[in-house]
This record gives sequence, structure tokens and C-alpha cells, in this order.
Amino acid sequence: MHELAHYELLMTLLSVANVLFACAFGACIGSLVNVLVYRIPLGLDVVSPPSRCPNCETRLTWRENIPIFGWLSLGGKCRFCRSPISAEYPIVETVVALAFGLIYLKLYSQGPFLGIPFHELTPAWGKGTFATTWPMMVTVMVLVSCLTAVTLIDARTYFIPLVLTWIPAGAAVLLAGIQFALVTMAPEHERPRFATSWDWSIATPGESGWMAAGTVAGAGLGLLISNLLLAFGVIRRSYHDYDAWLETRQQELGIPQSPNDPGLWLEYPHARREALREVLFLAPAVILGVLGARLGLAQAGTWQHIIGIEVMTGFQIDEWHSSNQLPHWASVASGVLMGYLVGGGAVWLFRILGTLVKGQDAMGMGDVHLMAAVGACLGWPTALMGFFAAAFVGLVWNFRGMFKVWRLGSLARRVSTHRHQLQVLLKGCRFGRALRMLSGTPQQMPFGPYLAVGTLAVWYFQPFMERLLGPIFRHGMRFTLP
Repeated sequence: MHELAHYELLMTLLSVANVLFACAFGACIGSLVNVLVYRIPLGLDVVSPPSRCPNCETRLTWRENIPIFGWLSLGGKCRFCRSPISAEYPIVETVVALAFGLIYLKLYSQGPFLGIPFHELTPAWGKGTFATTWPMMVTVMVLVSCLTAVTLIDARTYFIPLVLTWIPAGAAVLLAGIQFALVTMAPEHERPRFATSWDWSIATPGESGWMAAGTVAGAGLGLLISNLLLAFGVIRRSYHDYDAWLETRQQELGIPQSPNDPGLWLEYPHARREALREVLFLAPAVILGVLGARLGLAQAGTWQHIIGIEVMTGFQIDEWHSSNQLPHWASVASGVLMGYLVGGGAVWLFRILGTLVKGQDAMGMGDVHLMAAVGACLGWPTALMGFFAAAFVGLVWNFRGMFKVWRLGSLARRVSTHRHQLQVLLKGCRFGRALRMLSGTPQQMPFGPYLAVGTLAVWYFQPFMERLLGPIFRHGMRFTLP
């Protein structure tokens, strides 16, 4: 009994040490996120010059650059000029640190951690297989870091820097290849096991997914061709004349020029025309995707319909299998590409349809790129569910804002009966935008933060999503995600 208790204590201490290391790593990445949030909107280089005090421009030493504790040791003031340092810096570092710790707990918990059953959230592929699946953990951490930066930048500027979407998408491709190599080289008993009906840590077409693999390969080639046509000037980028229109419009109104004015963006009169231009841009992807699907089916061979009961789980099986199996590496590569195309394509479709209906830009292209990156990192089911969850998050947040505006409006009516004073109060209120949106005035809102929150909530609480969506499927069919 004594030896068992000693072993359990050692395992607990090891788990705590691993989580603390993940948190420390997250705090360092959070410091980098602060740099990205400050410098990217200003068009500054991320690496050079080194960190300086924004007031006296004195170069900071390593002591001031220690995440979280550096700010605390300084008491929130510059060591040299004593000017206040925003508390946003340690808050962002703390948030990213906690996020990294929670990611590790979700993926690799073997049991309750400090009494909290994180192991119930652990996917099948994460159970005791750190040596072969750490690239997936790093992929998620890269995505979370970029989503944090996107949330802060988009909330302030109504603009999502595309580089923050390209980084996680590129990381997904690179790290998926590394993980595939690790899994292939590992002994059979050390390889991760995956959820029922899935063969990887994100959704893939599977060994019989020739049609899906051909579709995404053709669509990806089509997007490449469209971008080459764009680069060589054969076709024009959508909204290519917006900057010229904006400058003219701001001169007419006599207001300072700003490239990210959300109100004027909705006044652009040619949104439907530009939506049709985007349809033409996507045409090669659609055409080649259809051709790729036909070519994929031609490679599948003969098909066999399998109906039965799975021995291990007791759930019903109703699947089609091809005589020729899709190579596993092709299935994994198709899964990453499928996530990118489906995640971005769903938002792009919503953007085009919404713009054609309303005559105003429904969503920014930054949102399209963001969900494409989410799909590449986490798979297409998470990207789709995250997109719909984001709408719910936005609804809840704006309802909260409208409720606060209503309370402030009631207070203003009790203080003064003058309508002018009430309008001034609501205009100056940070939640006034929600009230103006409710009254029918066209308003643009940053959707990136909602996409980030919705996506991470869906991914982290995946088992609850499976239980929620399970009744949608036929009786006896289990809804599982990788």
C-alpha cells in the first residue's frame, strides 16, 4: 500500500510538472502574441527593433521581458521613466499560459487532475501516446496563439491580418507530415488509436475516400490556378477599387481618412458586383473539384456494402468499402486540405450569398482565411461547428451589450428628459453600437473574436458536442469525431 501511494504521488507530481511546463511555454508565447498585436497593425517588423518602452523608448532588459512576473516586479510601471505599462500584457500572457495548460490536460490526461475529470475530454488518439502525437498538440497551440492575436486585433481594427491565418495553416501541413512519420516508424503497440470510423487525429476521407480525395485535390489545384491568374493580372482581385472609392467618400464627408472605417465599408455600392467576381474566381476550383471526384471514383475499383454490428462497441455499421485502398499518407494529406477547403469554403459561401442578398459585404475575407486555417488544424467538422457556434456566441454577446445599453438608457431618462443628452450618452457608450444595430442602422462588427471563441469551445468540449448531435443521426448510429 505504501509503495502504491508513493507511486501515485510521483505520477501526480509528474502531471503537475508537465502542466506547469506547458503553462510556462504558453506564457512565453503569450509575450510573442503581445508583440504581434502591437506591431502588426502598425506595419512594424515583428523581430526588429527589440522590445522598448513605448514612452521613453529605452530598450528593455531580460528582467523586464520575463512573462507575467516582469510586469508584476515593475509594479506596472516602466523602470526607467515610470510611465504606466498596460495591464493587457500580463493578462494576455496569463490567458495563453492557461490555454496551453488546458490543451495539455485535454489531450493527455490519464485521470482526474486536481479532482477535475479532464480525462473525459481526451480524444482517443491522445490517450498515452505523447511520443507520436505531440505534433498535433503543437498544431493546436499554434492555432490558439494566432486566434488570440486575431481576437485582439480584429476587435480593435475590424481587420484580420492574413499572416496570422497562414501560420497555423502552414503549421498544420508541416506538423501533420511529422506526425505521420512518427506514427509510421513507431512499433505497432505504440501507435495511437483513433475514434471509431476515423483513421487520424482530424477528419480524413479514410481508406475508401477516393472521391473526397479527388475532389479536394482538384479544388486545391483550381484555387492555385485562380491565384496564379490573379498574380499575373489576368483577373482582378475583388474590391480592387475600394481604396479609391473610400478616399473620395471620406473627402465628400470631410472626415479623416482611415482604411478600416467599418461604417463606410458597408456603404460601398458595388458589393454584389464584387461577389460575382469572387464566384468567377472560385469557378476553376469547382470545375476541377468535380473532375477530381470522377477521377477519384475511377481509382476506387469495385465497391462492397457492409452492414453489421461492430464487435467492440456494439454499434451498427453501414459503410461502403472500395477494393482499392487510398494510401494512408494520401488520406492524411486530404484530411488537412479538406479541412482547409471546407472550413474556408463554408464561410466564403455565406459571404457571397449574404452579399448578393443584402447588397453589402456580409463577411470579411479575413474570416474566410481564419476558418480555413481552423479546418486545416482541427478538421472540417470542427470548422463547420465552430462557425455555427460563433453565431451563437455573437448573439449572446450582443444581447448582453443591448441589455447594458437599455439599462443605461433607462438611467439617462431618469436623470434627464432631454433627448439630446440621451443620444450623447448612448453615442459615447461602448455598447451604443449594439443599440444602433438593433434600430436598423447598418453596422459592421468584428466576427473574428466570435469565431475564435466558438471554435475553441467546440473543440475543447467535443464529447458534449457528440452527445448533442448524436440524436440527429439514425438510431443505432453513433456520432463520433476524431
